[in-house]
Order: sequence, then C-alpha cells, then structure tokens
Amino acid sequence: MKVSKRFKEILKNVDTNKEYTFEEAIDILKNNSKVKFDETVELTVQLNVNPTKQDQNVRGVMLLPHGTGKKKRICVVAKGEKYKEAEGIEGIELKSPDELVEEVQKGKIDFDVLIATPDSMREISKLGRILGPKGLMPNPKTGTITFEIKDVVEKYKKGQFEFRVDSGGNLHIPVGKISFEKEKLLENINTAMQIISQTRPASVKGTYIKKVCLSSTMGPGLRIKYP
Repeated sequence: MKVSKRFKEILKNVDTNKEYTFEEAIDILKNNSKVKFDETVELTVQLNVNPTKQDQNVRGVMLLPHGTGKKKRICVVAKGEKYKEAEGIEGIELKSPDELVEEVQKGKIDFDVLIATPDSMREISKLGRILGPKGLMPNPKTGTITFEIKDVVEKYKKGQFEFRVDSGGNLHIPVGKISFEKEKLLENINTAMQIISQTRPASVKGTYIKKVCLSSTMGPGLRIKYP
C-alpha cells in the first residue's frame, strides 16, 4: 500500500514499538492532525472472544458523556396510536411498516438508526437480508424494538450508538472528534472501556481485553498500555 508524504511525516513522531497512555496518544493525534475536516477518534479493542459462538458475539449500546460528534439519521416505524404519538417527535423520519418495506426494497435506505414498535416487526422482518448485514435491523438487545419511542429517540439524539464485535474479535468505538477537548476525549474513552469491560461473556477464560489502540481518521494507530 502506498504511503502518502503527509503520513510518512506523522510516522516520524511515532514510536511503533511503544505502548502509549491514552493521554499521550490523544496529544500525538491532535498534534499531527493536518487535514481540513474534523477527524473521528476511534478506539479499537481486541477481545479474547470467538464471535462464531453465540454467547461470545459481544454487542450492545453505548452512550458517552460527550457524545461522538456525529449526528444520526433516525427512522421510526410504528402503527396506530404509537404512530400518532411519534408525529410529535422532532428530528426523525416517521414511516408505517409498509412504507419502510416498499422503500427499502427499492434500494432507499436514508437512515442510520431504525427504531420500531414490536407490532411493526412482522412486516420489517421481510427486510432482514437487506438490513441485517448493514447492522440496521431493530433488535431488543439494543433497545430499538420498543413502544417507548420518545425515550429511545432522545438517547440516540444524545449520541447513543450500537457496537458489535467483528469477525476478528475487535470492537471499533468512535469516542469523539479530534476537535474535542482532551479531557472530554479522555472521559469518553474511560466510559467506553468501562462499558466494554462489563460485556465480558461468562464463558471467556483468562484475559478478556487483549489489545487496545487509538487512532484518528487520517492518523496512525497507536498501541495503548492497558490496563
């Protein structure tokens, strides 16, 4: 893979054999951010799990103290009285189950989060093969199948997001933007690590968190000394 001149300059300031503290890593990423957009800071955590085992397919939701800096497009699907209630919620796209099915089957997916009432799932289940691989299917584990629409919408507006381990046993967690104050990034990171630690499956033996890295969109991946 070709490495840009800018990235080569960044690597001069990084010791690839060193494990940094979170504080040191944030300073390096901030000092070497030279692009014109606000980069996302990402926490990558390698877990000692086998994602092919159902009880070790780690997933959940996370709400960080200072959010992630990214605004989510929220779609709500409901029927009857719950549809009428949802009409008063600002900042969402409201659809009936049939409307959603028709649009998605035509290739229109204009949302990042899909929240649905339980009585809408019969129709939405038809979209499993399309929305499932994209991580967009409502799921009771993440609270996106619910009659408490307003409460869940407010959490996602504040920055709540879903996380799930990939096939290699890694979690990729956005913990803010490079423009965030250092203290806010640290608070988000510490909260994320606490939540991840609490997801440990009972069947996992030995060390749960194997490796931690911190990176930015256009910056290097920095190994973190943890714990």
